[in-house]
Amino acid sequence: MNAPKPDGSQLDLFARDPRLDPWRAPAPPAAKPAPPRITLPSPPRTPDDPPLKRIVLGQYAVDYELKRSTRRSIGFMIDDDGLHVTAPRRATQPSIEEAIRAKQRWILTKLHERGERRARHAQREPLRWEDGARLPYLGGEIVLRLEPAARSHCVFDAQTRELKIGVTQGLTEWQLKERVKLWFHAEAKRLFTERLDFYAPQLDVHYRSMTLSSAGTRWGSCTVAGNIRLSWRLIHYPLALIDYVVVHELAHLREMNHSPAFWAVVGLVYKDYDGARLELRRRSHEMPVLFAE
Repeated sequence: MNAPKPDGSQLDLFARDPRLDPWRAPAPPAAKPAPPRITLPSPPRTPDDPPLKRIVLGQYAVDYELKRSTRRSIGFMIDDDGLHVTAPRRATQPSIEEAIRAKQRWILTKLHERGERRARHAQREPLRWEDGARLPYLGGEIVLRLEPAARSHCVFDAQTRELKIGVTQGLTEWQLKERVKLWFHAEAKRLFTERLDFYAPQLDVHYRSMTLSSAGTRWGSCTVAGNIRLSWRLIHYPLALIDYVVVHELAHLREMNHSPAFWAVVGLVYKDYDGARLELRRRSHEMPVLFAE
């Protein structure tokens, strides 16, 4: 039986409030807003790196870096660059996401802690780029000397520990910082290569290549193919800490994990690896802000 049609008064009522119209199709449910992002940068990428994965944890959407290895279980690491997941090659994506959700509380807590620490780091007083400024180098300091010059130059005097920059007319602060950064990059590449070549024979390994990264606290990484990446910012720290990171990454060429067997390999040539790891963490909180990267 057909339902009676409403009279005029009812039609007027429906016109005023369409939600009361029994013949009106129900409105589709409102789309849920996208979950907010964790306030941390995503793990850094290069053109050769695979894209990041994303998972929703509660009210957060978290980007993470996924690496495959010969390890038997799924491992997690959180640094100032975000979440890094290492999984066996045979592990499926659903099983990886299930493991992440099982550690959801720990992951979100650590990401928030890292975010707060990064915010405190950003509030530190930036370096004033002027003649006489002191720059961190190999655990000590060097002095920035700005010299008027017709042509730009950058020369380090090891005896006076001065980095002399030729300042041409119209040189901007951004150009000055880029010139100093290039010098740090060159020093890092030279020194890191020397240390890799020194320690590789001691561990009986061969690395394929070394490239620089700009990571703030993820000091190094190593692939199964023997490609090693080291943060150029390590050039600010003492040689002993640089050596620890170098040995750490070379040791991955024998043990692609962080098992007791891995640390035993590190300990073959670097005994106090626990002390070095703590010292790196402490010093990263004290380093002045040089470049806004």
